[in-house]
Amino acid sequence: MLRFAIDVVERHNLRYMLVGSMASINYGEPRLTNDVDLVVELGLDSVESFCAEFSDGEFYISVDAARRAVLEGRQFNVVHYLSACKIDIMFPRRDAWGEQQLRNRVRRRILPGIDGFVASPEDVVLGKLWYYQVGESEKHLRDIMGILRAGNVTVDESYINEWANRLGLSNEWELVLEKLREISSE
Repeated sequence: MLRFAIDVVERHNLRYMLVGSMASINYGEPRLTNDVDLVVELGLDSVESFCAEFSDGEFYISVDAARRAVLEGRQFNVVHYLSACKIDIMFPRRDAWGEQQLRNRVRRRILPGIDGFVASPEDVVLGKLWYYQVGESEKHLRDIMGILRAGNVTVDESYINEWANRLGLSNEWELVLEKLREISSE
């Protein structure tokens, strides 16, 4: 399903990036997740042709919900009937960080045989900090720690510091750094 969705956005020449749990798994530690989060720069003029790609009877998608989501800046989803896998289609934030995220995205191997654009590890960390601030779910902190401790990518902490300050996420970032210090002193 992920390969199909990436093929669709690339056929439509839309800027996109994988975010959320699948992105953090890509940089950090594996864990189970039941959905895929894709940020897609989808305009109202492209909604019908985009949705038509998923109308072969294998997927649930609502063109009306997609139109409303574009107009209101909300997300909509595509569900694969057979697997019950869900892809949340989100839109880039309409601020400086939203544009920066799209500039920072990286093309890389997501899964065996699937390459695509993924948010930078720093932007995945910032997104997880934001979700933690909103809902305080420990899974977001675990995902962040997994990225920072995995050692398979270099993370620019000065970028995270700067944007955490700008986005009002400094307290959450400091909590992560404190947890990292505790782990390294054990």
